[in-house]
Amino acid sequence: MDRLRRNGTWPSRPGNGEMIAMLRSIVLVSLAAALVSSAFAQAPIQITPPPQDGARPAQPARPKVQPKPQAPKAPAPKAQAPAAAAKSAPKSAPPTPAESPRNDDEVWPPPPAATPFAPSPAGVPSSPSLVAAFTAYQRGNYVTAFAEATRLAGDNGDPKAMALLGELYSNGAGVPQDYKKAAEWFALAAERGDAAASFALAMLHLGGRGGPRDLNAAVKHLTDAAKLGHPAAIYDLGLLYLEGQQFPQDFARAAELFRRAADAGAPEAQYALATLYKEGRGVPKDAAEAARLLGLASRAGNLDAQVEYAIALFNGVGTAKDESAAAALMRKAASRGSPIAQNRFARIVAAGRGIEANPVEAAKWHIVAKAAGISDTWLDEFVQKLTPAEREAAENAAKPWLAAIPQSRS
Repeated sequence: MDRLRRNGTWPSRPGNGEMIAMLRSIVLVSLAAALVSSAFAQAPIQITPPPQDGARPAQPARPKVQPKPQAPKAPAPKAQAPAAAAKSAPKSAPPTPAESPRNDDEVWPPPPAATPFAPSPAGVPSSPSLVAAFTAYQRGNYVTAFAEATRLAGDNGDPKAMALLGELYSNGAGVPQDYKKAAEWFALAAERGDAAASFALAMLHLGGRGGPRDLNAAVKHLTDAAKLGHPAAIYDLGLLYLEGQQFPQDFARAAELFRRAADAGAPEAQYALATLYKEGRGVPKDAAEAARLLGLASRAGNLDAQVEYAIALFNGVGTAKDESAAAALMRKAASRGSPIAQNRFARIVAAGRGIEANPVEAAKWHIVAKAAGISDTWLDEFVQKLTPAEREAAENAAKPWLAAIPQSRS
């Protein structure tokens, strides 16, 4: 065995119509503040498998339409008495089955979505009172944050305090959740030049929260936030140019926007730009630059970038070949729940490339990846050749992972 690919067959990409539909879903979910993770790839690892079958990932749900909000009548909405603070634990993103791309006319894999309320560089509070309000918010002391932000918004007309009130209402943190009031506070802050508020307001418009879904308004506020340097807004605008629905499709413009967001430290943009460099879409094809960006996004914790960068390290494509580092990074991505990484790490540890061979560990990860939707006939045959005791040990080791899969998809 000398070569392993990310999708199990020769790299290809989906057709034009399918890709546009995919990107539309990705853009809508991104701007609706839901996190999606593509479990796709095209780059090979140096261990050749036979062709495999892949399961199609579920499409994200579209946001529900809500009644249209009324514009605030006063210079600032009247603050409500704070309720007990409550902070819900974030849900884990479900593992996504792999899908084999189909032909060569679109960028693949699609970039991931941006984080919803990412602070802009200009959004850092400056006054001691504002610092105290944001510190209380970050520590989960939402009632205190609400009271201090209400005072600052009313007394000083502070746009960052207004944006914080919008965030508290949007999340139902310290106050009952109220998207309409959140939109009013975000609008007031956006009118005063707050980038994070403009971005958050775009999310509400696109998600249909606090009013009907309004793509035109969302794009307007995204553009305003991007002009003010908000990295997530810049990234999402890049997605719109890549998708080619709200704007004419323009890979070069998308790459320019991704570069701005990447330079500001957004890992999603670093990964997206790396994909364009790898494909030569909107930028000259450059494996070294793609690998550099993948490394940045990988170190920032982007799961898809960790898988792709591990592949680049294993193959020595655009960077120095390092099978040990690739194996370690692939194991990390597998442990974080990437089915692609689980399958590829199973192959690596089965072959003993960059890591000591361990057939039980290989079988365990194959069982887990297969349960998440990734078939692999080569690994099926590998597992069948193990002793009954080895297969039983692998099945027992996989049980906690198998139990977690339905929970992560619920």
